Amino acid sequence: MAQADQLLLLDLQPSPFAARVRIALADKGLKYESKEEDLSNKSPLLLKMNPVHKQIPVLIHNGRPICESMSIVEYIDENWNHKSPLLPSDPYQRAHARFWADYIDKKIYPIGRMLWASKGETKEASTKELIECFKTLEGELGDKAYFGGESFGYVDVALIPFYSVFYAFEKLGNFSMAVESPKLLEWAQRCLQKESVAMSLCEPSKVYEVVLEIRKELGAE
Repeated sequence: MAQADQLLLLDLQPSPFAARVRIALADKGLKYESKEEDLSNKSPLLLKMNPVHKQIPVLIHNGRPICESMSIVEYIDENWNHKSPLLPSDPYQRAHARFWADYIDKKIYPIGRMLWASKGETKEASTKELIECFKTLEGELGDKAYFGGESFGYVDVALIPFYSVFYAFEKLGNFSMAVESPKLLEWAQRCLQKESVAMSLCEPSKVYEVVLEIRKELGAE
């Protein structure tokens, strides 16, 4: 990284979306400053840098903001391509990787949020739907070491931060990932052997505490 490059991440430790960016930065060996945001009292910097969504993560590179976690991951991958790429060079494989990252964004978080924001039948239905999504992802993983094949890549970056949320999903949905999605757990353990992943993820117990707070605020207790 050139001396002039200044990287500031508007961050939130328990956020799986912010964790994606932390992983990509660590994977490329980039030094950056992290600024923890309080989403109930958003900083003027966050509101200025992401005026549309007013959400984290935001990566500020030499004063210029990049928003949305997977767009930031792509930006990092393209800008610092001196280390093994996260996105494949083949156009078909790139499109395929983007499809699965999009699937994760459209399914895992929204359904998971519905699970922890509800009770009764809605909670049961959300649990069932979430397990189906994990089974779909297992089908895509197949017998490969990682989603893209032999090396850790874009889809792995998209999904692995949710490993920190598995515990909360299991506790609230009353199911076991080891029983329902054993291949996905084995994949997660492989990812966790990478220092860039292990150092970037939030403790599952801490995420569970945050989820319980959200449930309380939403009156789902």
